[in-house]
Amino acid sequence: MDERKPRWTRRTIDWLRTEVGSALLLVGVVLVALAWANSPFSASYEHLWELPVHVDVGDLRFDMDLHHWVNDGLMVLFFFVVGLEVRQELAVGALRQRSRRLVPLVAGALGVLAPAGIYLAIAGNTAPDGWGVVIGTDTAFLLGVLALVGPAMSNQLRIFLLTLSVVDDFIAVTVIGTVYSDDIRLAPLALAAACLLALWLLGRAREWRSTPYVLVVVVLWGATVQAGVHPSLAGMLAGLLVPAATPEREDVIRAKHLFRSYWQSPNAGVARVVGLGLARSISVNHRLHEQLRTPVSLVVVPVFAFANAGVDLRGGALGEAFGSAVLWGVVAGLVVGKLAGISLGAWAAVRAGLGRLPDGVGPGSVVGGAALSGIGFTVSLLVADLAFDDEADAQAAAIGVLVAMVLASLVGALAFRIARVRFGEHSADLPVTLTPDVDVEQDHLRGAPGAPYTVVEYLDFQCPFCARATGMGKDLADHFGDQIRYVVRHLPLEDVHPQAFGAALAAEAAHRQGAFWEMHDILFANQARLELEDLRGYALDLGLDLERFDADMVDETLAARVRAHAESARASGAHGTPTFFLNGIRNQGSHDARTLIAALEESLPEAAVRRRS
Repeated sequence: MDERKPRWTRRTIDWLRTEVGSALLLVGVVLVALAWANSPFSASYEHLWELPVHVDVGDLRFDMDLHHWVNDGLMVLFFFVVGLEVRQELAVGALRQRSRRLVPLVAGALGVLAPAGIYLAIAGNTAPDGWGVVIGTDTAFLLGVLALVGPAMSNQLRIFLLTLSVVDDFIAVTVIGTVYSDDIRLAPLALAAACLLALWLLGRAREWRSTPYVLVVVVLWGATVQAGVHPSLAGMLAGLLVPAATPEREDVIRAKHLFRSYWQSPNAGVARVVGLGLARSISVNHRLHEQLRTPVSLVVVPVFAFANAGVDLRGGALGEAFGSAVLWGVVAGLVVGKLAGISLGAWAAVRAGLGRLPDGVGPGSVVGGAALSGIGFTVSLLVADLAFDDEADAQAAAIGVLVAMVLASLVGALAFRIARVRFGEHSADLPVTLTPDVDVEQDHLRGAPGAPYTVVEYLDFQCPFCARATGMGKDLADHFGDQIRYVVRHLPLEDVHPQAFGAALAAEAAHRQGAFWEMHDILFANQARLELEDLRGYALDLGLDLERFDADMVDETLAARVRAHAESARASGAHGTPTFFLNGIRNQGSHDARTLIAALEESLPEAAVRRRS
């Protein structure tokens, strides 16, 4: 029993970390808060959040009730994580490439303007300051409901909606930190500006340790609270200033050598050095995001929901709220405004030639995702708490946010159903099936041709990530023996790796002389030297006929073969390298050897049983 309890706990935490799990957790917390606030014990709910908490640091005094500690303290972590995610998208994600960012940027901008305009048209005369309630999107709820009511395969739509939510969150936090801040004090504000400068300098100095960033962020939070600026803006800006980057090949190789030292001498001192080396190979942004993501989703956001969703609906409050222009402004802004703004923005951006929708995502799925973006919740409740001086207006806005959450989910589910039934949009993702299948006569193959397990890798000889995966075939062969075959196909990413296509031609030219795998290994060992003369030198080192090699390098047949591989990659849903297909299905998780081995054995359990026997 004791042995199973930790395993059960781990399974529960893993489920709660999923998008469905985190969304259902929030729903449960909201229902508990509403039940408590409308029960005979409602006074205890109010007294809990009115509990005063004083913290003195020298001459500084932080004097807030528990409710404000949650909204102005804990929620800074939430917005800091949002800032980290925005920086990742700008540095290495969807916002890095102009062709991929313009459509969601335009759609996201109109998805802010349209709801604000609709709110002001309905409630502008009653409570004009409440327009900020309708501009944000709750990413966690959005993705959770998408997993429940959207297409079974919706990863490309998910990425599109994440980019939209980045725009929404950035604008919403800027509005919170500027429009809804008052009584500004200049001295703490100057200290906050100095902290932001310090974060920028740490990034410029390539400081890889996370501790200096954390210390500066803590001081920044205190300065913004003392300055009278809502600290959500500080959290977002701090996250934006923490650098994000893909791992450098040299750092990964260094970490590999350090781990070998620990393998040879496992002691605490070497383990500490290995830990520091591993940390240095990952950007501080990604490390902080990984450390904070779970506590923010499982603790910070649920606690915020518990503190803010407990609206007292008794004594005619519900009827009064439904008679308020504020409630209908919030509901219409979130449900209608988000749907119309995002849908029209995406359509206009595509029509104007600014970009195109993600591969596999149809217009019906965009409409469904736009409808789900009307789930404002976290940001909306925070703004509602700040925007209204009148308690009745604040209560009407909070009820409107909850009503909009339900309606947006229902409208989104209906839109996805119509897209599936009327327009055949059963998926909003890239293909996952290998096309064409492995041809033992044409493909480059290691292992037994008739082996039950098949791994196909699309690679780019100039891609550093592919170079790190070059030992994968050996690891899999060591585990599966003659029951696995390993196939490679070309996917030269010429827009970022200008020498990749020539390297692929060199491998094909070597193949005509029976030396494909030898050339494959040399090319990955010399990624920094892939000019034509370098390729000819490798051919000489392998003892190839150089005159024949030169002729093959300009043979259009070989160039057509490389392009055919690239076309098969796109038809199979592979857009980056390395991409692995396991028994004909695209792997969408990690591609370390242990993960691939487990996935292969799960896909063909009967073969795994035969192998063990």
